[in-house]
Amino acid sequence: MTDYIIPAIFLIIFIFATFKNIPAYDYFVSGAKSAVNVGINVFPYLAATLIAVQLFRISGAAAGLAKLLSPGFRFLGIPTELAELILLRPFTGSGSIALVNEIYARYGADSYISRCASVVMASSETVFYTASVYFASSKVKRLRYGLPVALLVCVVSAILSCQICRIL
Repeated sequence: MTDYIIPAIFLIIFIFATFKNIPAYDYFVSGAKSAVNVGINVFPYLAATLIAVQLFRISGAAAGLAKLLSPGFRFLGIPTELAELILLRPFTGSGSIALVNEIYARYGADSYISRCASVVMASSETVFYTASVYFASSKVKRLRYGLPVALLVCVVSAILSCQICRIL
């Protein structure tokens, strides 16, 4: 049933537009054309972010920084096994998913660490990816408080995620 919801919504919109004499197809094509332009404009920012993340992880800097920050994470109630995940999550979604899969394989899907990893993934965002898409498409040049606040929220969400998993 759920496979038909999106096509049904499109069909309803096109039928409604037909009765109201609205050129829905022309608007759809116009929107698709502008989406291609946004994609072309955003691509260099995304490529730079993805390359930097891969270099950060492959070089071992992510694991080294995670090891360095582990005592601070432990003090905040975050398992040290999640340090690399929390560091990489603001940068990459697919890399974070790979780390979560490694955590599941190593500790089991129902362990405390795995539950914390799942909630951290669900309660945080790939800040730099989202910022590069948003700021590149909106032509904003000065980020000011946007990135620091988003990163602070990621850390707070990780702390709260682990505390909630500990209670439950």
